Amino acid sequence: MSIPIVIFMYALWSSIFSLGKMTLQYCPPLFLTGARMFIAGVLLVGFLAIFKRSAFKLNRIQILSIGLLAFFSIYLTNALEFWGLQYLSAAKTCFIYSLSPFFAAFFSYLHFNEKMNTRKWIGLGIGFLGFIPVLLTQTGSEELFNAFSFFSWPTLAIMGAALCSIYGWVILRLVVKDHAISPLMANGASMLFGGLLAFGHSYFVENWSPIPVLPQNISPFIQGTLLMTLISNIICYNLYGMMLKRFTATFLSFMGLLSPIFASLNGLVFLGEPISWTIILSTGVVSLGLWIVYRAELKQGYIVSSKTAAAKAAPAPTEQS
Repeated sequence: MSIPIVIFMYALWSSIFSLGKMTLQYCPPLFLTGARMFIAGVLLVGFLAIFKRSAFKLNRIQILSIGLLAFFSIYLTNALEFWGLQYLSAAKTCFIYSLSPFFAAFFSYLHFNEKMNTRKWIGLGIGFLGFIPVLLTQTGSEELFNAFSFFSWPTLAIMGAALCSIYGWVILRLVVKDHAISPLMANGASMLFGGLLAFGHSYFVENWSPIPVLPQNISPFIQGTLLMTLISNIICYNLYGMMLKRFTATFLSFMGLLSPIFASLNGLVFLGEPISWTIILSTGVVSLGLWIVYRAELKQGYIVSSKTAAAKAAPAPTEQS
């Protein structure tokens, strides 16, 4: 996998924030989470049931790992994200997700013994400074949910979503690399279980009569949900899972700093949200941290260079068929 494909993945993935904000006009956040994940899980698990039944041979540790992935990366991440997205702009929500590298560096240190040298700390420090102007600026209706200082509850919810998301991806990396589970099986099963968790939570706190979607809103709800499922759950989730075989969770999270720029453009086109130059400039500052950390990880050998990857792949073309 090359870096241009990583960029394309985040350009596509960033459209989910605008699509999600539009779809939330027709349904509550927990039900949207359950519908998206359940549909995607059924499709992926159904595909494996038809074409690769051997993928279902899982031991107890593998099942536990998938369960943790479902709880953190699917259920908690998306429930927190969609709740916060109701009150924040799509661009700010996407930008807050850029906190992921800080969490990724911490979890990679714990789980993969990836060392934090001086250059990495400098990169993380520069990146953190880039967040401050955006966090000081309140958008949408978030000022109605002020928590403390310049933090609002929607902002904290998105920060929690980023934390759970990165922890889920670290678990996925462990599952795929150490427990010999295919990305399709790990993603499909976790989405199915995570969707069921979200449906259960929705049933107790959202108005089901018979479902929490008004009859006149069913058509746009289905359209938005299916489009989000295709882009995020089917294409991007599995592409991300495959890229974890080459890149570290820290590096992929830093590459995600490109997403706020794409999300700003999507918000302008689809939602009429004005482009925030604060977010654009802050993204530039945090991207400087991206470059510093990337160079440090490349030097440490945590990231495989393109030439090295090509040399390793050349003697074994049958593996790519």
